[in-house]
Amino acid sequence: MNPRLYSAGLALATALAAGTAAAEEVTLTNRGLTLNANLETTGAQWQQGPVVLMTHGTLAHGGMEIMQTLQSALQERGISSLAMTLSLGLDNRSGMYDCAVPHTHLHTDAVGEIGAWLDWLQSQGVEEVALLGHSRGGNQSARFAAEHPDAPLDAVILIAPQTWSEAAAAQDYAKRYGTSLESRLERARQLASDGRGAEMLEPIDFIYCTETAATAAAFLSYYAPDPRMDTPSLIPEIKASVLVIAGSEDDVVDGLVETVQPIADGERVNLIVLDGADHFFRDLYAEEIADDVQMLLGDN
Repeated sequence: MNPRLYSAGLALATALAAGTAAAEEVTLTNRGLTLNANLETTGAQWQQGPVVLMTHGTLAHGGMEIMQTLQSALQERGISSLAMTLSLGLDNRSGMYDCAVPHTHLHTDAVGEIGAWLDWLQSQGVEEVALLGHSRGGNQSARFAAEHPDAPLDAVILIAPQTWSEAAAAQDYAKRYGTSLESRLERARQLASDGRGAEMLEPIDFIYCTETAATAAAFLSYYAPDPRMDTPSLIPEIKASVLVIAGSEDDVVDGLVETVQPIADGERVNLIVLDGADHFFRDLYAEEIADDVQMLLGDN
């Protein structure tokens, strides 16, 4: 067992030894940062069953409502889960990202952190892992699966995963902030080409944060044209079974159902649309997702 990978609380060890379901924060060190996650297990032999490795959405955290609700619902169905909080460049981060804090993180940093938590689960003896990502976390989970075809993944579950087009990204930025995305990208590209990608752009409108600060590299990571930001385009590259879950009333993700339908063959790739659900699948919709996950993992 690699000591670099994890440290777990005494309460978790005690609960597992007693053979009861447990929930506890676990941590690991990755690239000089402490990462944390909430591990919910179904008993002393939790490593023998499937574990769902969960990635949250933009600037959020592993304890946000949809993650918390899904973990509880999965545990009730005998499925253990690990909900990570992405570092976003900060040590032992918790809660929503504070817009007053300068942004140095990259969209793709999450891919490495997903890999670190997968390594942690393997160090615990877990053999069956399914990735689950919500919103931007869906894109990051899909990226990991597509870029690591040999990773031991049983399934990839994408809940309202991010979609993207260059035109839509530009329109959204202009509508949200009343200014041109291209002019901001031009400045960031110039700094990066001069070897000054770590230089701060400030004030800058970045993701959900108005007049914050972000490095040129961070801005390019989230806003430079990149077809791989469009999650459906990644699905054909994923070897594991893929389940895409969409909400009929989702007004955050555009064109998801229409894009996934042609590649959903009902075998390796499945699409489920929950009638009436919005982007966050509150209340009974989370229970429906847990039922779908249970069915998927039972079939694998």
